[in-house]
Amino acid sequence: MTVVVEPVARLIEAFARLPGIGPKTAQRLTYHLLRSPEGEARSLAAALLAVKEQVGFCETCFNISTGPQCPICLDSGRDEARLCVVEDALDVLALERTAAFRGRYHVLHGAISPMDGIGPERLRIRELLERVAEADASGHRLVEVVLATNPTLEGEATALYIAERLDGHVEAVTRIARGIPVGGDLEYADEVTLVRALQGRRAVEETPRA
Repeated sequence: MTVVVEPVARLIEAFARLPGIGPKTAQRLTYHLLRSPEGEARSLAAALLAVKEQVGFCETCFNISTGPQCPICLDSGRDEARLCVVEDALDVLALERTAAFRGRYHVLHGAISPMDGIGPERLRIRELLERVAEADASGHRLVEVVLATNPTLEGEATALYIAERLDGHVEAVTRIARGIPVGGDLEYADEVTLVRALQGRRAVEETPRA
């Protein structure tokens, strides 16, 4: 039986806990670092610490930020009348690469998933509703809220829930078009697909009543 020394085993286990990394990949990463110059390992360690110590979430939209507000929220050139709702901060990066949306964002940090015990209260939906209410109260009602949650069962359920809560509080609630494959994630979609999804967004249909 192969015996793995304790520091190596700990690093393999740490890598394996990351999303998308299985045991084999964790082993390859660990042995790559073992064979690499010491400076590479120290650089990786420093980058990891910097992320935890210097990066947080924007107080307004909950995007990744190094300060109280992210660069997008601080950008006076953005269209304040349009808000795009996404599941994760990586989705903001994906949509920004297209340059097809010039409004602001709201990051939910997940999607409604009863099977996983994730309800609306676990997401940043309350803060979204507060942003919309504040805009309405200030006389600057939002022209459009784009629901750009992923085209999965969880993403669709989240979009419908938010659309129902926003009904009557914004001029239009739209959903990105089906350019994104069902079951896919925005962060993995190419730029052309994302542009078409944004350009083809449609009004969110109400939940059918029995």
